[in-house]
Amino acid sequence: MLPRQVVKWILVFLVISPSLFPVSVSEADSSYWSAKKRHMKKKVHDMFYHAYENYLTHAFPHDELKPLSKSFTDSLSELGNLKLEHLPQHYNGSALTLIESMSSLVIMGNNTEFERAVLWLSENLNFDVDARINLFECNIRVLGGLVSAHILATDSANRLVQGSYKNQLLTLAEDLGRRFLPAFDTPTGLPYAWINLKYGVMENETTETSTSGCGSLILEMGALSRLTGDPIYESAALRALRRLWSMRSSLNLLGTTLDVTTGEWIEYSSGIGAGVDSFYEYLFKAHILFGKEDFWRMFHSAYLAVQKYFRHGPWYHEADMRNGKATYWQLTSLQAFWPGLQVLVGDIAAANSSHREFVHVWKKFGVLPERYLLDHLMLHPTEKYYPLRPELAESTFYLYQATKDPWYLEVGESIVNSLNSYTKVDGGFASIRDVTTMQLEDHQHSFFLAETCKYLYLLFDDSFLVDRNYVFTTEGHPLPVLSSWHDRLPEAYIPRNWTFLPSEKQARRASAMTLQVCPATSLDCRHRCQQVKSACHIPDARSDHRTCIYVTDELSNEAQQSEGRKLSPIIHYEGLKVSGKKKNLLRLESAPHNNEEIRVMEDSGIHHNSSWTAHQ
Repeated sequence: MLPRQVVKWILVFLVISPSLFPVSVSEADSSYWSAKKRHMKKKVHDMFYHAYENYLTHAFPHDELKPLSKSFTDSLSELGNLKLEHLPQHYNGSALTLIESMSSLVIMGNNTEFERAVLWLSENLNFDVDARINLFECNIRVLGGLVSAHILATDSANRLVQGSYKNQLLTLAEDLGRRFLPAFDTPTGLPYAWINLKYGVMENETTETSTSGCGSLILEMGALSRLTGDPIYESAALRALRRLWSMRSSLNLLGTTLDVTTGEWIEYSSGIGAGVDSFYEYLFKAHILFGKEDFWRMFHSAYLAVQKYFRHGPWYHEADMRNGKATYWQLTSLQAFWPGLQVLVGDIAAANSSHREFVHVWKKFGVLPERYLLDHLMLHPTEKYYPLRPELAESTFYLYQATKDPWYLEVGESIVNSLNSYTKVDGGFASIRDVTTMQLEDHQHSFFLAETCKYLYLLFDDSFLVDRNYVFTTEGHPLPVLSSWHDRLPEAYIPRNWTFLPSEKQARRASAMTLQVCPATSLDCRHRCQQVKSACHIPDARSDHRTCIYVTDELSNEAQQSEGRKLSPIIHYEGLKVSGKKKNLLRLESAPHNNEEIRVMEDSGIHHNSSWTAHQ
């Protein structure tokens, strides 16, 4: 056994040695994560092609793959059609998964296969079919896929053989957009949820639609107008969006379902999940893409209302739009997109807080269940499935881009490993019917290739985004931010308007978009320059959940027993400093805005990991 004095000096050396060799340690750490990203990029690449090639072998040109039986389903008319009503008799598919895969092929660098897909669709795709489809689903998947692929086929990258492409995808997109227009012929301008591609709105068609269904059309239809020069598509989507916004309550909340002929709400309860989610997303992304201040003003008001009435610590419940009272305490898998949207807004701290709760639920079950009851801490008895959804991967990608914290790479690795362990089969990737048994369902959704694999790939290799500025639609299709598409380019994208924030290490450039969204207050100069709340750091309706951070039971007993006695201020994150005060309870204080990562610097054995959960 070594003498006590020798052991003491060994410990001292281990503590100070990193400061003696800072360059070598930093380089070793960087080399490790670079190798990790290359390895994970290859795994995601293999996942995509396992799904894609099985689709081509067993399902193409039908819509989606059934990986267990190695067969197909013509599912475009089934999307959103829970009762499977009015299914077409002679519809043989529209190569939905191929359309959804094209932008992913480009992002992964396979221009040869992209060109093959473009040429096949140009020669074979036809929308003159007797098929009743969901307007929202067909818009985000088919119209969005075609518009995005057309842009990628005609940009400066020269992906296609010269002369082989003559705007065929744009022609198809415009044909589809024309077939959408009869759905908007209502007394309110709010579109029907369902339309027949050949015959228009059917007799006795249901007049019920969702907030997402009529409020999430502006990106795709707006882009179609900008590309064709015909304003009719954007005008129809914009009229519907403005009418929907006019139906908000005095609290700036909206419901979930409504009647398109009367303009009356059917379901007053809503949240940030199914039926409403992409409405919020498209308000902000439309502001970025088209530059209209109207979109920003609508989003700003809506975001403040969500944070005030739906948020409970890091969770978001549902509430009645009329009075803001909580209705359903549940987590839904679609809510996992929200942290990604908050990153775009600039509310990184809130995004991190919610994201870590979704990660906790993912790790608890191995995947993210469709619905989890927060008030009972249990799965919903019937909605226990996981259909390969992308939302958690999407938010993980955005948070890594914002912070470069390698913890998000570890989250991505966990997602990839779970998908390969539980959903990969010989014939592709299967959905999970029950997360408690991991029983599989014979369906590989097209969004698995359009979004899930895409966001995981971009997490580990973002070279596609270098020197480019894209907005991703709710289906993961990239649309470029172009000055020519703007009525007036937002101030955030004018270089002369950039400012600099001081830092101990280096000056960090912040766009005016961040400064517009996230100051403590901002000026509203439309009405005598009054101060208004920013979209970040706003009071929660439950103030007791805004000021503390909890240490979960994943921490070691020894660390918990320390009761914070040895904890110095340990976390600096987006203007927040955390210091230990009581057992399992840490208080937040103001701190300099000078660190982009969570830093855990203490001497009681607690390290930066997913067991730290910031409850804003």
